[in-house]
Amino acid sequence: MPFERVRTLAGQGTRAVRAVAEVGALRPVRPDRLVRLPLQYWRFGPVPGTVSAMSALRFPGRIALIDERGPLTHASLEASVAGLATALCDRVAPGDRIGVLARNHRGFVQAVLAGSRTGADVVLLNTDFSGAQLGEVAGREGVTLLVHDAEFDAVVDDSGYTGDRVHAWHDDDGGALPTLDELAATDAEPLRPGRHGRVVIMTSGTTGTPKGAQHDISLGALLPAAASHLMRVPVRSGAPIVIAPPLFHVLGFAYLNVGLGLGAPLVLRRRFDPAATLRDLDRFRAETLIAVPVMLRRLLDVPDGPRPASLRVVVCGGSALHPHLSEAFMDAFGDVLHNVYGATETGWATISTPRDLREAPGTAGRPSFRLTIKILDPDGRELPPGESGEIHTGGGLNFAGYTGGGSKDERDGLYSTGDLGHFDDAGRLFIDGRADDMIVSGGENVFPGEVEDLLGRHPEIADVAVRGVDDEKWGQRLAAHVVRREGADLSEDDVRAHVKKNLARYKVPRDVTFVDELPRTSTGKVRSKALGG
Repeated sequence: MPFERVRTLAGQGTRAVRAVAEVGALRPVRPDRLVRLPLQYWRFGPVPGTVSAMSALRFPGRIALIDERGPLTHASLEASVAGLATALCDRVAPGDRIGVLARNHRGFVQAVLAGSRTGADVVLLNTDFSGAQLGEVAGREGVTLLVHDAEFDAVVDDSGYTGDRVHAWHDDDGGALPTLDELAATDAEPLRPGRHGRVVIMTSGTTGTPKGAQHDISLGALLPAAASHLMRVPVRSGAPIVIAPPLFHVLGFAYLNVGLGLGAPLVLRRRFDPAATLRDLDRFRAETLIAVPVMLRRLLDVPDGPRPASLRVVVCGGSALHPHLSEAFMDAFGDVLHNVYGATETGWATISTPRDLREAPGTAGRPSFRLTIKILDPDGRELPPGESGEIHTGGGLNFAGYTGGGSKDERDGLYSTGDLGHFDDAGRLFIDGRADDMIVSGGENVFPGEVEDLLGRHPEIADVAVRGVDDEKWGQRLAAHVVRREGADLSEDDVRAHVKKNLARYKVPRDVTFVDELPRTSTGKVRSKALGG
């Protein structure tokens, strides 16, 4: 198995494995390195490549990441990134766009870190893209260099993209394209790009064409978010972090930077496998797991899966965390779960602690420092606790608009998240659902998420998605797509009866369809359009 290669690193044998598990406070920096730390920021600006350069000075011998090719120290990562950045300067100029289409591995990390040092913008592309989607996004974003895994050769060929290409990962020695490894062997030269590059993250695109969200990053915007995180999420320097969601997703990308900054080894796999994730947590004595809700459910479904004793923190985000799932997960793994809420455009807005989730299951938590959250009605009036309206946020990351033009809906300096929610009397935020998911059936407002949570608790249901569909008589009605557990004998009438017993009559789904699997994106969101009628 490829991960067994972790047991050797530059001839050090099992010392490499012990280094992975090393935990503790940030170490003092040698005076000569301390002087050089701010120089990295002045050279590259507020970009991911600066974070890695500083960490190489602080923790040169620590392991930066572990993937299916084994471990890589911060010093080795820095050497490869510096050489790669020098080589990329022959292919791109400041202001150009580098597209990265790669799974979770060192190649993704190297491409982003090196690309951000060149003054070019780095565009994170979704590995679920079809050829047509990739072509549309790459053309709209003006990608001039595409770094992609060899497995996506056919997708890129079908996209019509004709620009420069480099392989980030390939499973054999063949291939006509240059590789990141080859470019990283370039002798590094001092770089002063004269422009701060941006990282462009795609929106999920579950309801339309993905859009590129860009931000004006500054220390003033980052420090309050970092302080909120440190106060509520006990991630420790040097303690391994398993990142399960794709690194191109805002949650995975955020913790890529958190881990690099803290000198916490990042454990990466190209594809999520629940049983392998549990083994990785146990093998590397990882203290932190980053996941999306569907991954938590799949971890619970692993038969006789280990419950790693080292696990102290699980950070969940990316889509709605229903109360039944948070309760079941903490019952199985302990009170380690933290729920973060935010958006690609705004960054994380709230963080809930395990105590919050026990006292108020389903909560998204309390607002981050220096971040304003208001619940507004359609006329822009702020609503009191307990009343549901559209969530608007301000502060935090400085959203600079979409790369293709346009911005979020704005009221008095606050951006709409597109979600409906409410506060409780303790100041905790609850997400009631997407504004465009709420339906009006017979004059009653219905949130599909409430019905999903109820059905998700049913012992014979493994997965469920509820949405609104048009109805000639009632305007709209609910339709449920249900995945039965193995061996379950559940009928459509059983599903309706269960909802009718626990919720109001108008919340009972009139349509119940049994499916083998729900169509989901790589970040766990259900593809509503793929559900059919």
